[in-house]
Amino acid sequence: MDYKHLGRSGLQVSPLCLGTMNFGPETTEDDAHKIMDRAYELGLNFFDTANVYGWEKGEGITEQIVGRWFAQGDGRRDRTVIATKLYGSMSDWPNDTFLSARNIRRACEGSLKRLQTDHIDLYQMHHVDLATPWDEIWEAFDTLKTQGKVIYVGSSNFAGWHIAKAMEAARRRHSTGLVSEQSIYNLLTRDIELEVLPACQDYGLGVIPWSPLHGGLLGGVLRKERDGKRRLTGRAKEALDEHRDAIGEYEDLCEELGEEPAHIALAWLIAQPGVTGPIIGPRTMDQLEGAMRALEIDLTDKTLRRLDEIFPGPGGPAPEAYAW
Repeated sequence: MDYKHLGRSGLQVSPLCLGTMNFGPETTEDDAHKIMDRAYELGLNFFDTANVYGWEKGEGITEQIVGRWFAQGDGRRDRTVIATKLYGSMSDWPNDTFLSARNIRRACEGSLKRLQTDHIDLYQMHHVDLATPWDEIWEAFDTLKTQGKVIYVGSSNFAGWHIAKAMEAARRRHSTGLVSEQSIYNLLTRDIELEVLPACQDYGLGVIPWSPLHGGLLGGVLRKERDGKRRLTGRAKEALDEHRDAIGEYEDLCEELGEEPAHIALAWLIAQPGVTGPIIGPRTMDQLEGAMRALEIDLTDKTLRRLDEIFPGPGGPAPEAYAW
């Protein structure tokens, strides 16, 4: 396993991040614990969760599942770089949401309790809070770091402008600021190449892509559809209909390469400049095992150019992508 530094930090993490969002709603606790055990055996040391995962307000079900796994001991917690998030509502009361200093403090205490740990390695803002001043946000995070409850701070779903504002506010306070940004990024959704990726590279943030398979559309969906193994409805079906021709070309290319579409999609992300590692969210052990193949795939320049032809990005970073 070739570990990577998380952005400019000294922290080393695996090039795939184990996402836990399915633990609870889709995957039983017993199976989730087995998946985490196997992830260790495969060399994954970077796990991602959030206080709202489990989707029962205020319960933090997924964090609880991870916490009970940590409680089994045998070095599980010490070997894990655990990332969690705050922002979403944990109750119907007005101050149990967003990024006020009060909620940052309370949310951290709640996550520590559910995760059964004394510190969070990477504490991430799940979204930007436009109504709270950055000085208030950084004071709260710096206090948690001084107390030893948080080691690193990251963002998620930030625009490039938000990253710049956050980092400049941190600099004024002589704080470390952000070390990572978690964004939606995949072959079908490449918007972050305009502003977010350049901002992250300039400020030294590691990029952690979520939804690397775009909800399964890059995981061989047409073949599964033909085999009767998957039938999409609603927005997923609309997205497939919109991109059907490109996805067909993509699956044909993967067949030529002799690789599964999901593995090529992950390998492409791993190959992108500034990316630390995409989040995989396995529901089953087979999905976890399969994702590891992406680490063995070395995409040629020819293949990378072909993927750009099938799924054109925005044309590079801004402003070069749209101005001269």
